[in-house]
Parts: sequence; structure tokens; C-alpha cells
Amino acid sequence: MKKIKHFTTLGILSTIALFLSGCVRTTKSGKPYGFVYDYLARPAQSVMEMIAQFVGSYGWAIIVLTVLVRILLLPIMVRQMKASTIQQEKMQMVRPQMREIQKRQREAQTQEEKAAVSQAMMKLYQQNGISMTGGIGCLPLLIQMPVFAALYAAIRYSPELSHTVFMGIRLGQSSWILALLSFLSYLLQGYLTLLGTPKAQKKQMGAMMLMSPVMILVFTLSAPAGLGIYFFIGGLFACVQTVIINMYRPRIRKNIAKEMDGKKPVSVEDLLPKSTVAENQGSHETSGTTIHHRNRQRNAGKQRNAGPQNRSHSENTTTTSSETPEPKPTNRNRNAGKQHRK
Repeated sequence: MKKIKHFTTLGILSTIALFLSGCVRTTKSGKPYGFVYDYLARPAQSVMEMIAQFVGSYGWAIIVLTVLVRILLLPIMVRQMKASTIQQEKMQMVRPQMREIQKRQREAQTQEEKAAVSQAMMKLYQQNGISMTGGIGCLPLLIQMPVFAALYAAIRYSPELSHTVFMGIRLGQSSWILALLSFLSYLLQGYLTLLGTPKAQKKQMGAMMLMSPVMILVFTLSAPAGLGIYFFIGGLFACVQTVIINMYRPRIRKNIAKEMDGKKPVSVEDLLPKSTVAENQGSHETSGTTIHHRNRQRNAGKQRNAGPQNRSHSENTTTTSSETPEPKPTNRNRNAGKQHRK
């Protein structure tokens, strides 16, 4: 499920990059026009100019705008993270059955067996209320897409914004400092997520947690510094959301344990079709009978080979005894013969 989450994030960020790079067109003289510029960039410029009059600079205006957007998204983000946490805890509860089903998947030989095992996995998910996507939704990212587009176009095509210097950084140019800060903020968010994750899932999630920070790093290195500010502040908000979920996680575990307590434990045989179970048992019995039959044939062959060897050995012994030469007469026998003739 975590793989689904991160691949979804990668796809959405790639879509955002294409969306930002190709939706604002310019005339021969360089004047921007188009839907994104007319309906997103220009209103964003007006909003940031209005905020800048109160806070004193466009840099602080971007920070204030980011905070407002994140506060509006906070209930949705917390609810989504809570749903994802519930799915993780349920997955931890049924992990023994999942391991057994995965073992059956590796041992499946025919397409029918593989299909039956896949259906058993889906049935296990359905009976325990586990979602295939892990409770991960794309709504927060989809809501932020217009904000990305508005900030990108407003900063790039507004001379006032693009030439503004905030804390020594020009907002219209890329900044490796803001890219690094954004990377570290999302890396911290991933670390906080691992703190509340069950041990069995940490190994699987460790490498995947690096994907989002790396994508943010690559994106902010090529984007204006104004977007780098947006991602950095957004990463700090993500850390706060993760801390809230980690504090709420023990209560989630308690509720799930209470929910699972009344359910009868389901075995893998109950999830698999009866025909598949019978075929597996039959295949094991057939394989055992075949091995026993092969062993009997091997022993019989050894006995048949041993029979001629024993007979040939006895024949050789008899022949050797019959062909043994008579002993030669000794001197004592010759002297006795001479005395007898005398």
C-alpha cells in the first residue's frame, strides 16, 4: 500500500511538472497569456501583492499564503493520514494470514491456483475492511495543483515577484538551499512516520520513505525559489500532522483490537475455494505416493543387480576350489617308498 501511495505521488508530481511547463503560452514579444495565466497567475499576483502590503515583502507573502492553504487542507490531510494509519494497523493484525497466502502464491503452479490465491487475498481484505489503496487519497494534492500552477506562473511571469530578493535568495531563480531545506523537512516527516509504524512494516517502508523527499528535491532544484518556500513550509506542516497522528495512534490500535476481538480468526483454508484445498492435498498425497513408489523400484533394482553378482562370486569360488592342484610329494614320502620296495 505504501508503494501505491508513493507511485501515486510520483505520478501526480510528474503531471504537475508537465502542467506547469506547458500551460502558459507567450506571444512573440514574450507577453504571457492563456487560461492558467489569466485565471490563476494574475489572481495569485493580486493576492500576494495585497498580502505583501501587510507583511512587507513577497517572500513573507508566499509564506502566509502557504500557511493559509495548509490550514484549509489540515482537516483533510489529518483524516487521510488517520485512514492510512487504520489500514496499517489492520494489515498488522492479519499479517500471519497474509504471509501464508503469499507462500501459497509462490507455490501455485497453475493459473487456476494463482487466481484462487489472489481471490483469497481479496477476500481477506474485504472481511477485515482493508482497502487496496491503503486509505490513500489524491484529494489534497489535486487541491494544491492550482496553487502550484498559480505560484509558478505568477513568480515566473511577474517582474516584481521574480526579481524580489528574500533573505538573500531571488524568488525567480532556483535555490539549492531551499531545495535542501524542503528535502530535509520531508525526510523528517518520513522519519516521524516510521516512529509510529509497526516493526514488521519498517523494513518495507524504509526505502520507500526516501522517494517523496528525493522527488521534492529534484522538483525544487528546477523550480523558482518561491515554490521552494512553499514546499519547505508544507514539509513543516506535514511533520506537525505526523506528530498528531503518532499521538493518536495508540487509541487507533485500541479501537482496532476491540473490533477484531469479537471476530473469529480466519484460516487460509477458509478463504480458499474447497476445490483448491482438495487439489493441494491431493497433490501432496500423490507426490508422497510417487516418491514411495520410486524408492521401492530403486530398492528392487539394487536387489536384482546384487543377485547376479552373488551368483557369479559363488561360481568363481567353486571353480577355484575344483582347479586347485594336488600337493607335491615331500622327501619324507619318497624315503618311505624306497624302504617299502626293499
